[in-house]
Amino acid sequence: MIENLSTSQFLTLLEKVFAPSASDRVFRILVDLPSGSVPDTAAWRDRRQIAGEWLKLVQEGLDKLPFSQAQMLYMENSGSNNAQFRTDGYFWEGDAEDASFDRLKTDGRKVDLAATLSATNIILAPTQFSPTAPLKLLARVAGFRAASMPGFSRDMIPALGLDYEVVHQRVMAVKTRLDEAQACHILFDADGSRFELFADLRHRQGHASSGLLRDAATATNLPSGESYIVPYEGELRDASLTKGMLPVQFGDEIVIYRVEANRAVDVTSSGEASVRERSRLKEEPAYGNIAELGFGVLRPFGIKPVGVVLLDEKLGLHIAFGRSDHFGGATSPESFKDAKNVVHIDRIYIPDMQDKVVAREVRFAYPDGREEVVIRDGELLQFE
Repeated sequence: MIENLSTSQFLTLLEKVFAPSASDRVFRILVDLPSGSVPDTAAWRDRRQIAGEWLKLVQEGLDKLPFSQAQMLYMENSGSNNAQFRTDGYFWEGDAEDASFDRLKTDGRKVDLAATLSATNIILAPTQFSPTAPLKLLARVAGFRAASMPGFSRDMIPALGLDYEVVHQRVMAVKTRLDEAQACHILFDADGSRFELFADLRHRQGHASSGLLRDAATATNLPSGESYIVPYEGELRDASLTKGMLPVQFGDEIVIYRVEANRAVDVTSSGEASVRERSRLKEEPAYGNIAELGFGVLRPFGIKPVGVVLLDEKLGLHIAFGRSDHFGGATSPESFKDAKNVVHIDRIYIPDMQDKVVAREVRFAYPDGREEVVIRDGELLQFE
C-alpha cells in the first residue's frame, strides 16, 4: 500500500499547486462525514485518515508556510455528487477517521459552513461526494482557492508527484484549441457499429484544469490534468446544434443515446441499462444535458486508472451529463425537477472504463474552415 507523501513532498505539492503568499493565512482541509442515511465505508474512512495525515504534515511544516491557521473542517455529506452544501460545518479535535456526522452533532463545534469557507484562503477537499460545483460557485464570491478531491485514495498519491508545470503546458495546448473551435465532430466505434456526435462549441470558451491554483477565486480538481468545455446549451437566441448518437458502455451493455439540441432525449438500444437510462431521461430531462466535453492529458505520464472519476477522467476523452453551471454553462440545480436528482456524471472513454467503445476520431472545426484531428484511435495527440 502507498503510505503517503513525506512532509517535504507535501510542502512541495502545496508550493507547486498554490504558490502560497504572505496573504494566505488560513488553510483548511474540508471533509464530508458519513451519516445514518449514508453509512461509512473502509475507503471513506481511509480518505479521512489521509486528510488527517496531511493536516499533520502542514502543521509540521508551518515554519516554511505563511499560514497562521491550519484546521480540519467537517460537514455532513451531501448525498450526491455536486449537490449543494449543507448549512452547517463543524470543528473537532479528534482523529479524522473516527469522525461521523452523528458524533459531531454532539461533540463538534458548529459553524456556518459557507461563512467559514469564505474566511479561508486555501482549501483541500478530499471528500466522498464531489464538492466541485458548489466550491467553484462559492470561490467566485469568496475569493479562496480550492482543490476538490472527491473519491481520493492512496492509489492516486503518485499523481500528486507529477510536474504540474509540464501538465499545465499540455492542458493549455488543448484549451487554446477549444477557445477557437466552433464545433467538435466525434466518431465512435461501439462493438462493431459506428456512431457520430456533433458538439456545438459556439458561444463558449475552454477551461484549463492543470493543477495550478495560483489565481484567486479558483476551484478545480486535484489530481488534475484536463481541458474541458461546456457545449452550447441553447440559452441564447439560437438553438444548440449539438446532435447525434452517443454510445456509453454500462457493464457489457452499450447504451445508445439520441441527442438533440444538446440533450440526450431518448435511448435507441435495448437491455436493462437502456431501459433504466430511458426512464431516467423521461423522469429528469436535465439529466440528459450534455454538460461537458473534456480532454484528459495524464496517460502519457504513466498514470493508470484507479476506478475513481477524479483521476480517471484526466486520462482521456470524457463526456458528462447533467449540471453545467459550475463550468459556466446554463444548467443549474434549478433546472432539475428534484434537488435530489442534481448530478454531473462523467462518461470516460478509455479502454479500462469502456472496452467496447472507442473514440476513433475527434476533430475540431475552426471559424476559418480548418479542421484538426485531436484524438485518433482513442489517443490524444501531442501538440506543441
